[in-house]
Amino acid sequence: MRRSLSLAAYLAYSRRSSQDITRPEIERPEGELIWAYAVEPQHVDALQQLAGRLAAQRPGLVMLLTTPDEPIGQTRSKNVLRQRLPADTIANAKAFLDHWKPDICLWAGGNLHPAFISVADENEVPLYLVDATEALLDHSAWRWFPDLPRALLERFALIMARSGTTVRFLNRIGVKDTEVLVTGPFQEGAIALNYNESDREEMASLLRGRPVWLAAMIQPGELDTIMETHRVVSRLAHRTLLVVVPDDPADGPGFKTRLQEKGWRVAVWSEGAMPEETTQILLADTFGEMGLWYRLAPITFMGSSLESGQWGRDPNEPAAHGSAILYGPNVRRYLSSYSRFAEAGAARIVKDSETLAAAVQRLIAPDQSAAMAHAAWDVASQGSEVTDKIMDLVQDTLDVMGAR
Repeated sequence: MRRSLSLAAYLAYSRRSSQDITRPEIERPEGELIWAYAVEPQHVDALQQLAGRLAAQRPGLVMLLTTPDEPIGQTRSKNVLRQRLPADTIANAKAFLDHWKPDICLWAGGNLHPAFISVADENEVPLYLVDATEALLDHSAWRWFPDLPRALLERFALIMARSGTTVRFLNRIGVKDTEVLVTGPFQEGAIALNYNESDREEMASLLRGRPVWLAAMIQPGELDTIMETHRVVSRLAHRTLLVVVPDDPADGPGFKTRLQEKGWRVAVWSEGAMPEETTQILLADTFGEMGLWYRLAPITFMGSSLESGQWGRDPNEPAAHGSAILYGPNVRRYLSSYSRFAEAGAARIVKDSETLAAAVQRLIAPDQSAAMAHAAWDVASQGSEVTDKIMDLVQDTLDVMGAR
């Protein structure tokens, strides 16, 4: 590896830092540990999904997910630990790596930390840069260290670049000793949920010719909006069936009572009821069957998103099953995912029963919902392909290390 005077100068300056050492407060779990760094919200989402998929293949694997700032939102995978990465000093890097002893490092995007990357390399931690992008690699503060970016990037065993533009940037700064692949963006992808095929066939036969829309993960406070929306939609298409899935199945009895009090003809899935020709609403109040409902409904409104203080639910789920996506304004937890789908014309935001009804009425036309669903699938499948490549890279690296 070529010597870098800029990196040597930066590290010498870092050693003289007077900052207190930040020592980890969480005990390192047993087993394989991946250290991941995410600078963008979409990377946080994608890495958590990756961690969940890896844990299914390698029980006991843990991902330590670090970010520039304090973590926000809920941790979505049980095998993920989240914390802020300490200031970039040699002392902090040594304390961090001595404590966590990661088996592998996945660095997403850019925003490189010279001390942490250098100490990890000295400790022989395999380093991989995924979704590398020029905007996150070209650091204006490094103008005083002209060959620092090249020296850091050549410490990675592999760089997965977001685009050809990134590759040209890497060539321009002189990166020669590291393999570079163009993979496209690393983002959360769609994973199809399981469902009972015989149930799907029976339901599809019963519902043949009827428009169907799904209100998924609905909170009690959203139910009135959903009912008013369906009332408006039913005036235009009286045979339309609404499938309502409470966010918490324990709310099912309360939902049933409220629906019946408003005069709706309701079939309750947990009671073994099937929708008849006159059924207006199917209350799907069970766990583990979302794949069935996404598959049957060409239009999905993702709930837990209309009221202030809510966080939204994962839009990749309906996208994986060919359903057009509608959502409310409160989706902070999945904002980057919804933004991707919306930019591609695959999702549409609504704010109340009026805008939701207008969207559902428009999408009842099969060509309209199919166009949105196809766009959603394109976005979601792009994320899945890159995640699959990173999955293979991590698995192969850990297998080789385990065989030593």
